[in-house]
Amino acid sequence: MIEVYTDGATSGNPGKSGAGIYIKANAVHDEYAFPLGIMTNHEAEFHAVIQALKVCKTAFPGEILSFRSDSRTVVDVINKDFTKNPVFLPLLEEIRELTSAFPYFFIKWIQKKENLHADQLAKKALRML
Repeated sequence: MIEVYTDGATSGNPGKSGAGIYIKANAVHDEYAFPLGIMTNHEAEFHAVIQALKVCKTAFPGEILSFRSDSRTVVDVINKDFTKNPVFLPLLEEIRELTSAFPYFFIKWIQKKENLHADQLAKKALRML
């Protein structure tokens, strides 16, 4: 099972945004910082999950994925597989499509203090813009 920690960060809301991804795969730990452009904090959180799924699709095809995020909004939308928000809907649809490539995909909410590594990577991505 692959453990994936994701976080989005923005400077302003909306503002410059970045995604941080920290992956634990057996004894290997990978980290990624993706600049995202201008968006809201919630959008950055969704894009962090999307970027992480793209990484996993290439690096860990066919694996069981266990994601963690400190965004209750993202976790709730993905777990309920539903949103009325017209901005979140295409992001949810992309997540659905990407997760279909894996036998199992789980996501759970964690406290911010448990997500510090991904948070640091998201802030690093902000500095890359």
